[in-house]
Amino acid sequence: MTFNEWTRSVLARTEAALDACLPPADLEPARLHDAMRYTTLGGGKRVRPLLVHAAGLLTGATPEALDAAAAGIEMIHVYSLVHDDMPAMDDDSMRRGKPTVHVQYDEATALLVGDALQSQAFIALSEAPVPPVRQAALLRELALASGSIGMAGGQAIDLASVGVALDRASLEKMHRMKTGALLRAAVRMGALCGAEAPDSLAAAAPTQLGQSAPSSLAVALERYAAAVGLAFQVVDDILDVTADSATLGKTAGKDEKAGKPTYVSLMGLAEARQLATELQAEAHAALAPFGERAARLAQLADLIVERVN
Repeated sequence: MTFNEWTRSVLARTEAALDACLPPADLEPARLHDAMRYTTLGGGKRVRPLLVHAAGLLTGATPEALDAAAAGIEMIHVYSLVHDDMPAMDDDSMRRGKPTVHVQYDEATALLVGDALQSQAFIALSEAPVPPVRQAALLRELALASGSIGMAGGQAIDLASVGVALDRASLEKMHRMKTGALLRAAVRMGALCGAEAPDSLAAAAPTQLGQSAPSSLAVALERYAAAVGLAFQVVDDILDVTADSATLGKTAGKDEKAGKPTYVSLMGLAEARQLATELQAEAHAALAPFGERAARLAQLADLIVERVN
């Protein structure tokens, strides 16, 4: 199977898994369920589900277990986008090439859509066909990545940083939380779905890695996820100033207009491109010991970075 064929297969599986996880549109409260399906289905790059499935190839995970993990993390990602687009945050009117939820429906519905998708994500993981100890590890992984030390905390720092000239270390910390935490979780959750996943992977929380003698696989995945997570944000910053709204599926140039610190504003366009290339190389180096078993993860690193080429 070529990379493109594999990608299409994962996207189709993810769409089907999400469709099955979400309540029917005609089930009361119908407006809420319709809005949940409107924003979740039929769009998006699905980078996190792709990372889940690619990492699962390293540990012998079943497609069914990976479907549950992919659906769970994608629903968390979508909920974050719905809330991020609201007037209280980024106040955007377009996402994935169509009106944002608060525009298509209303602000109260958008708020509830995010809340409900977050709950639905953990329901999906609670039904994952994996042993109970791994199920608990998946639930914990996603909770840590989406909470105050992960995505939500990064968003709080982002909102507080508008008009502030962050240094590179502060900018990197913010993005490793806001964007990188969920991408890291996708890699770890995919690996955790497999019977061959080392116990140290399940035991290591973000603040504990290194204290539990992690395996070579856990270390490699940590290095890979760190590189890919940061590269994704660097590339997003580049695209915000080089691509148009139709290409992005969201409003282009919004970060610059809002006075948000980005890698482009901090480093300049050329240096930001160079950083993305360096992170791509770091991701490949982390996977080198695993050869062809890690081919899909390597190809995804290329896909993420080469969006700007």
